[in-house]
Amino acid sequence: MPPLDDLPVTEAHPSVTTGAVAELLEVLLARGQDTTTPAISPSQLRALLVVEQSEGINLRTLGAMLGSRPPSVTRLCDRMEAMGLLTRSRSRTSGREVELYPTRQGRALLDEYRAIRLRELAAVLDLMEPAAIEALIVGLTGLRQAAENLFAAGAPAAGPEATVAPHGAAARESTTRGAGVGPLRTSRLSDTA
Repeated sequence: MPPLDDLPVTEAHPSVTTGAVAELLEVLLARGQDTTTPAISPSQLRALLVVEQSEGINLRTLGAMLGSRPPSVTRLCDRMEAMGLLTRSRSRTSGREVELYPTRQGRALLDEYRAIRLRELAAVLDLMEPAAIEALIVGLTGLRQAAENLFAAGAPAAGPEATVAPHGAAARESTTRGAGVGPLRTSRLSDTA
């Protein structure tokens, strides 16, 4: 991704700025992540967060939310189950589906991760002006709602061939089509966002 300084503000799509901030946050939030017990990979952490958020999720839906292929998701869940972080059980409604649930150890690991994340974010937020923090909260709330709507609609992950639409066009198009999607079932993720 090109540095933000190289793009004129009038030409930069909001996704460029958001992407740059996301990269910075990935580095910030990874600080101390290796101290969790057991240490888990970023893909395992993302999967565990989704499983906790949507208890009883099946492998196909988890794969869609992670943007991963079924064999990769199965191997990922095999490793996480072996680590004691999640359990798989047959669905009560469909004998062919497997439901995923976090274990007590998986929940404890997420609590530990959240404590680390909050310490790192608090250190940065303490350096910001109150007006900037308020604007950040408003922007992140809008971003979260848009992402929840995207996930609730079952949109696939954007692949390498995806293009960036003009700012706001996707929202106007979904309103025009009358896409009524409800919010994603949230729990602890939304409490710490």
